[in-house]
Amino acid sequence: MKDSNFPMSEDPELHAYVDGRLDPLRHAAVEARLAGDPALAHQVHAWKAQRLALRDLHADVLREPVPAHLLQAAQMLDHRSSRFARWQRWGGMAAAILVAFLAGWAGHFQWQERATTVATGSRVGGQFVHQAVLAHSVYVPEVRHPVEVEAAQQQHLVQWLSKRLNRPLKLPTLTPAGYELVGGRLLPGDSGARAQFMYQNASGERVTLYVGAVEGAAGKGMGEAAFRFTHEAGVASFYWVENGFGYAISGKLPRPTMLVLAESVYRQL
Repeated sequence: MKDSNFPMSEDPELHAYVDGRLDPLRHAAVEARLAGDPALAHQVHAWKAQRLALRDLHADVLREPVPAHLLQAAQMLDHRSSRFARWQRWGGMAAAILVAFLAGWAGHFQWQERATTVATGSRVGGQFVHQAVLAHSVYVPEVRHPVEVEAAQQQHLVQWLSKRLNRPLKLPTLTPAGYELVGGRLLPGDSGARAQFMYQNASGERVTLYVGAVEGAAGKGMGEAAFRFTHEAGVASFYWVENGFGYAISGKLPRPTMLVLAESVYRQL
């Protein structure tokens, strides 16, 4: 057993601590080290926060059920492996390997298509919500010009943006949640124009609704009308896609609060 006063290697040991991969002795040694080194403890805390943020970003993928065809393949392989112990000759082992190979090959194309679908959908959705967060971060701090068209011209705002996005838009009301419309603006997107609507509560806290066509979203694994959550650069966002059109509501608010706003917007749209 190693002595508790061993010299600690910085990165590998600390990263293993953050990932929860240390045995109890090493875990205790790292915590003792951090207790005596505030600067190092601050760095490790930042790593933990980054790890949690990354898990939140891809939480939807982690929660996805294992595809049925993979479960079936695993059961087949488990059944085949139980027979290996009874097959003592090389000929029997070769036959088992051949059966396993054929079983894996049968599901190869189906798995490959599913993997490509999920990866493409995640990339498309990630790009869309990333652009929503960037637009939120740029315009929310503005004092004099946060929007192009103010709420007083709401009818004109909706007609103008509907024409530019080539789709009739509805402007959700968030007054029951304490947020009033500030106005909106036109923004560029990957596949045409995007629109941003800004809302503000009595304390000056702002949220934005970002909408626009999402090229390649339909049939690409994004999960039509299914909410997805991200947390990027201190901005929490819920986003979803319906009929090839994306919606993202963003703000520096707790996740439960953002979910209430997202559900309100979804019901009205």
